[in-house]
Amino acid sequence: MDLFNFDFDLPVTNPTWIFFLVMVIILFAPIIMGRLRIPHIIGMILAGVIVGKYGFNILERDSSFELFGKVGLYYIMFLAALEMDMDDFKKNRIKGLVFGLITFSVPMILGIWSSMQFLNYSLITSVLLASMYASHTLITYPIVSRYGLSRQRIVSVTIGGTAVTVALALAVLAVISGMYKGEDIGGWFWVQLLLKVFVLCGLIIFFMPRIARWFFRKYEDPVMQFIFVLAMVFLGGGLMELVGMEGILGAFLAGLVLNRFIPQISPLMNRIEFVGNALFIPYFLIGVGMIIDINCFLKGGVVLKVAIVMSVVATFSKWLSAWFTQKLYHYTKVERKMMFGLSNSQAAATLAAVLIGHEIIMENGERLLNDDVLNGTVVMILITCIISSIETERAAKRMIVNEITDKDSKKSESEKFLISVSNPDSIKGLIEMALVMRKPKSKEEMIALSVINDNNSSEAKEIVAKRNLDNAAMIAASADVELKTMLRYSLNISQGITHAMRENDVTDLIIGLHRKVNIMDSFYGNVADNLLKTNHRQIMILKLLMPVNTLRRIVVAVPPKSEYEVGFVKWVNQLCRVAKQLGCRVHFFACEETGEKISAVVKRQQGETFTEVSLLEYWDDLLMLTSQVNYDHLFVIVSSRKGSISYQPSFEELPMQITKYFSNNSFMMLYPDQIGEPQDVLHFSDPRRPNNSDVYGNVGRWFYRLFKKDEKNG
Repeated sequence: MDLFNFDFDLPVTNPTWIFFLVMVIILFAPIIMGRLRIPHIIGMILAGVIVGKYGFNILERDSSFELFGKVGLYYIMFLAALEMDMDDFKKNRIKGLVFGLITFSVPMILGIWSSMQFLNYSLITSVLLASMYASHTLITYPIVSRYGLSRQRIVSVTIGGTAVTVALALAVLAVISGMYKGEDIGGWFWVQLLLKVFVLCGLIIFFMPRIARWFFRKYEDPVMQFIFVLAMVFLGGGLMELVGMEGILGAFLAGLVLNRFIPQISPLMNRIEFVGNALFIPYFLIGVGMIIDINCFLKGGVVLKVAIVMSVVATFSKWLSAWFTQKLYHYTKVERKMMFGLSNSQAAATLAAVLIGHEIIMENGERLLNDDVLNGTVVMILITCIISSIETERAAKRMIVNEITDKDSKKSESEKFLISVSNPDSIKGLIEMALVMRKPKSKEEMIALSVINDNNSSEAKEIVAKRNLDNAAMIAASADVELKTMLRYSLNISQGITHAMRENDVTDLIIGLHRKVNIMDSFYGNVADNLLKTNHRQIMILKLLMPVNTLRRIVVAVPPKSEYEVGFVKWVNQLCRVAKQLGCRVHFFACEETGEKISAVVKRQQGETFTEVSLLEYWDDLLMLTSQVNYDHLFVIVSSRKGSISYQPSFEELPMQITKYFSNNSFMMLYPDQIGEPQDVLHFSDPRRPNNSDVYGNVGRWFYRLFKKDEKNG
């Protein structure tokens, strides 16, 4: 055996070496492109050109590139829908539809005219060629995602327009291909096509959320959840292909449906983005580069002319569409650049159209789209992807600078969350609630704290506490959020938590609801009672009966005069933030004056969030809200400490009412920030029992109702 006899031929066909070389490209292309200040996506495409058969012929574009390429393409569309701000998408859906029609119509008009005028093609060929200009692929979306701009309004509008223009372009492709297959493309053809698409979309929208909600509630294993999501993506894509449309539309629709079940900041979302950006999407981009023949530039003649016309018309028509939309809706210049950058790149639908058109043989024996168009298309793909990447990168950087400037001009209080972990069953829910409640781009670390009572300390309790903290750290790390763990010994657990809050400048405390051990225990437990007496920061006592991402609505009971508390604006924003992350509505119940203040805060600071404000005439009786709170809702009761402005004597009855009417619901008791430290003063009366103020309050309310009744009768 000759140790130095290696059988090494190009292109490489061994699957092991193919995968190794692809991994090397994915690893080093961003590093090299970063040093050259070139967008990473261009690096992936250029690497595909170099190693492909039109470059150095190092790799063969085998079935693995087709498989992973299709997965990557579906992944781009799925992530685009998954990362959308659904509230903003609903708010701007008309604008997205209008942009979709504009970015379809302008390239169609210019494309048909230029193909017939400059290239002397027939009407049918010109229409198909124009539909290729009209469609576009969100190749540069990973740039937007990397800069954290996926929830910007202009991104939502562009993504919505993408779905519209791709659907219309594919419809044109279906009609033209049907003509040459001998199909009747009269009125019945359109009725059938539209009927199949509408029925399929209806089935996906109706059944997929119910399946997802059931699965996420029943199975919390992260691997199973990730596989389930992938299965739903390809189910949507496969079903869309069955009805004669491109699978990318099904993947996009699956992303829209699953959007509310996968919060933007969550372990599952982090895993989905990681796998897509690390493997599937780069594989797709390298595969796109491998079909590009740069020798077309050197051939000159007709091929060069076709490539130049196609590239110029495709780029100019997309820029013109973005310009029209900007003028129509008064967008900024940087928003127009972002819209153009996202919508200029050609790949998926363009490739589908040119390959199908190239296979169609007309009656005269010529191909509908000849070799010149095929070569011109791959050149157009390269040029549009380069322009799109550069424009998107520039626009993203400009938007980040503007965002930072706006933040500097608006002074906002930092939020630092501390989660008290003691019960291993509630840790996941508490961490997930903190993740969806905190500011999405907050750089503040979260803290997980476990306090061991010095009087009852033991080695076993220490082991359990450390295990709980490790579990909390793993959950936060899987969401790519920094979590500091603290193990503390104290003679009093509530004092240990309070001291940790003061030492770390904590602004928000989240604790789980105390489990009653005996009949003498209070509803909240001694720890929560003592924390409320000795701490003026916001405290949330939480009881969850299901995973956070499966909650369908947030119902909030707000007492009168809550707007006068110092923490009013903060908790309104935080609850709206939770609703935004979960893609659900938040329904406030308050008196007329408080409701107006809530609406003003929401409109001013959370304008995109879908909220409802209803009248809660009598705070004393929460029984009327039982019909509003379902099993899969989160019931939030905004309370306050004794002696505060919004304190109500009826707060003493809340534990009884919750136990009686809302024991089968997930709920949160929220105690907002208050000015100064609470007065830890002994009272002669038991604070857990009604005192004289309760009596005075009841008498006052009785007289109020009596006079109100007399006024109505009068």
